[in-house]
Amino acid sequence: MTDEKGWTEERLKILKNLWNEGLSISQIGEKLGVTRNAVAGKAHRLGLPKRQSPISASGSAARTKSKKTEDITSDLPLRLALRKINWSRSKCVWPSGDPKTTDFSFCGEPIEPGKPYCYEHCVLAYTNTRESS
Repeated sequence: MTDEKGWTEERLKILKNLWNEGLSISQIGEKLGVTRNAVAGKAHRLGLPKRQSPISASGSAARTKSKKTEDITSDLPLRLALRKINWSRSKCVWPSGDPKTTDFSFCGEPIEPGKPYCYEHCVLAYTNTRESS
C-alpha cells in the first residue's frame, strides 16, 4: 500500500479511467495501492456502473439454456433466478443441470405415490441389491 491517504481528484480520475477500461477491482486496487474493498466502496459511492460477476459470467456464457428454464431471466443473479423455478410436492424433484447455474431445473413430471420422484426417476433412485446380482 502507498503512503498516500485519501482520494485525491487525481486518484479519482485514475479510478474512473481504469474502471471504464474494464480492469477488475483487484487490478485497480493494485494500481492505486489500496484494497479491492476500498475500490469497490468508492466505485459504489461514485455511482460507477455495476459489473457482471466474473464468476457467474464465465460459467453461463458457454452454456445453452434448457427449454424448462428459458423463462428464467438470465439477467438476474443466480440466487434470484433460482427462486423462479416452479416446483411442488406433487411433481418430480429429480434435479437436472448444475444448481450453480440458471440452467438448473427439476423434472416436474407427476410423482409416484409416497415418493419424491416420477416412475422413471424412482427406477434410477431406488435400486434393489438382489436385482444387481
